[in-house]
Amino acid sequence: MSMPRDASASVPEPAPVEPEAASAELPPQVILQILATEHWSLLASRNLAWNESFTRTGMFLSTLSFAVVALALVGQATSFGEEFRVFALVLLPVVLFVGVGTALRLDNANYHDVLAVAGMNRIRANYLRMAPALKEVFVMGTTDDLRGITLTTANAPDHGWLADVLASTPALLAVLNSMLAAAIVGLLLLQFDMAVVVSLAAAVAVFLLSFVLQALNWRRQFDALVASYTPVYPGDPE
Repeated sequence: MSMPRDASASVPEPAPVEPEAASAELPPQVILQILATEHWSLLASRNLAWNESFTRTGMFLSTLSFAVVALALVGQATSFGEEFRVFALVLLPVVLFVGVGTALRLDNANYHDVLAVAGMNRIRANYLRMAPALKEVFVMGTTDDLRGITLTTANAPDHGWLADVLASTPALLAVLNSMLAAAIVGLLLLQFDMAVVVSLAAAVAVFLLSFVLQALNWRRQFDALVASYTPVYPGDPE
């Protein structure tokens, strides 16, 4: 009796199918369902990122509020003497750590939000390719370039870029973190018997340096995102 041949050897492997060819064979209803599912998936992912940003920011603001109340109570009990400065130098670095961690997490959430917006704009672009007559219906961006992403984020048209930056949550965190860093440096110099004028000048310098460094970090991240991102559905160059 002859041995049976290997079944896997007798079955030919299927030929690879190109994605373009596979999508071209799908009916429009299936393509529309896939796009709608991905659209809702991106929307849900964006909502999760926003909720986490709000939660982390609220946690930081609550921690900062509790720290201010604790400092006020200790200051009244110690007449804002050396014990108060030691307590503040122990408490404020912890609050600053929470603030810096919140700012870094917010940077990741903003990057995630930009990618989600770009994905939804690409889906809207495909909606228009399937139904060009619906062009006047969409009020959000239908291109995945910088202009289309900015249109989807719905920034106020009468605001300049400076107003948008000042109204942003990262700018708020940058100011608070810079104030915490300045307070730590000023209290530390006072603890080493430095003059009040010198301590105040050093605190102001630390505040400005911290804010500038965070602004430069924002710019670096934006330039890196623009350099690494290639639009698939760009708009009119004009």
